[in-house]
Amino acid sequence: MRTAQSRHKSYADRHRRPLEFQEEEHVFLRVTPTTGVGRALKSKKLTLKKYIADPSHIIGPDNIQLKGNFIFGVPPISIANRTTKHLGGKKILLVKVIWNQTIGDATWELEEKMI
Repeated sequence: MRTAQSRHKSYADRHRRPLEFQEEEHVFLRVTPTTGVGRALKSKKLTLKKYIADPSHIIGPDNIQLKGNFIFGVPPISIANRTTKHLGGKKILLVKVIWNQTIGDATWELEEKMI
């Protein structure tokens, strides 16, 4: 049994490399996408990768005006597409709303909410 465990460990260790990080260092984290309530599609551990600082990666905060209840409104740029979804015998009208064209931020919203 120990021989088999030792052999398995030696095969697994070939694909591993020791990583050490210091405080205040930045790393990239890769996590698996989830669906439903916290259920992962495929079970994987976090994958760490060292980050080399680059000043061009820093994104400044936008100047956002908040209301009293901490809600802010972003006006839509345009409506890109329309579709009808059939669910349980009902027809649901959806529109694809472009919120920010430079970063490609778009979502499908109910048509009745956009009018």
